[in-house]
Amino acid sequence: MSGLMDTFPAPEAQQVTLANWRTSPYSRWAFHHVSELIPTAEIAHDPTSVRALASAPLSLAPVQVTDASGRTMTHAEFLLASDSDGLVILHRGRIVAEHYANGMTGHSPHILMSVSKSMLGLLAGVREVQKELRPERPVTDLVPEVGNGSYAGISIRHLLDMRAGIVYDENYAETGGPIVEYRKAMGWNPVEPGDRPADVRSFLASLNEPSGPHGGPTNYVSPGTDLLGWAIERAMGRRYVDVFSELLWQPLGAERSAGITVDRLGAPRAAGGMCMATRDLARVGQLLVEGGARSTRQIVPESWIADLEQGGDRDAWDKGTLAPYFPGAPMTYRAKWYADHGPRGPLLFCLGIHGQNLFVDRRRELVIAKFSSQSTGLDAAKMALTTRWVQAVRDFVTG
Repeated sequence: MSGLMDTFPAPEAQQVTLANWRTSPYSRWAFHHVSELIPTAEIAHDPTSVRALASAPLSLAPVQVTDASGRTMTHAEFLLASDSDGLVILHRGRIVAEHYANGMTGHSPHILMSVSKSMLGLLAGVREVQKELRPERPVTDLVPEVGNGSYAGISIRHLLDMRAGIVYDENYAETGGPIVEYRKAMGWNPVEPGDRPADVRSFLASLNEPSGPHGGPTNYVSPGTDLLGWAIERAMGRRYVDVFSELLWQPLGAERSAGITVDRLGAPRAAGGMCMATRDLARVGQLLVEGGARSTRQIVPESWIADLEQGGDRDAWDKGTLAPYFPGAPMTYRAKWYADHGPRGPLLFCLGIHGQNLFVDRRRELVIAKFSSQSTGLDAAKMALTTRWVQAVRDFVTG
């Protein structure tokens, strides 16, 4: 479908609404116009301190990848097949490839979905936040409102590493139940007649069914990241957006302000509501390549970044809920970041539903920021295709 939201008003069939914005084809417009659909708080950048990105264009035409049927695809065919909206590849801090589609531009703020979790994982490593948050600290020290539910006894580290023993079905295809109530609470789904007013924090307090001891297998529970956002606000005494802006977004040299969706009471959707431009997502990756520093300022401790690569528990991953999406891969999950320990060397990456990704090969000084509008939340075939394409790009760009 073309022509979404390009007349005033748009015909009903071309209108993007809260009821259809995450479904194809409406998502092709919605994913880079989120603030027009959902209340969004600004994460301010510093226009006087933008990190310049030099350009060194490199043709990726020779890059080829094989799809699930064994057919060889070109780089251009891959971008179409993976529903790419935006792509920026950096090598040694320079833009070697850039691509936009579906109305995206270099300035468009695209939704990160669960890559937002990884942004929180970096913020949690900043020394000023670590000092107040402390990974081994019980969450209920900061948020006693959840002390009587399944979060009782859980630590900041358990939540960072997705090792909470909590019953929650992260099934994006569900049309009812807790995940739909969660979406309504954060303002991502329309409220139905008869629904009571809801918000993210009251929803968090309602999760009270344990699945086992905290610290067990990797258990993907998105609301736990929203709880961490709440804990950061309590620990720092300020709004999440302001903490993120001051301690991470401005220091790393973002070119544009970012944003994050908020519920009716202003609580941030830390687990999935952040939006930013593709180049700025690449700048986040470049910060990791450079050991968490920009020039002489250490923004994220290098030890925290090294721990993202090496500190995860392989056994917890192998027994967890995410491992089936990466069959046989030597993976770990630490502080909201994935690490692939394959034969090419460690690869840090972030993953969001509908095809949002940031890949960071620190040793090769390679960053790949990719936004998409895939129709399925978690498409195993497209995830595998993207993995193969990333490996091909790593080999081609860095030799």
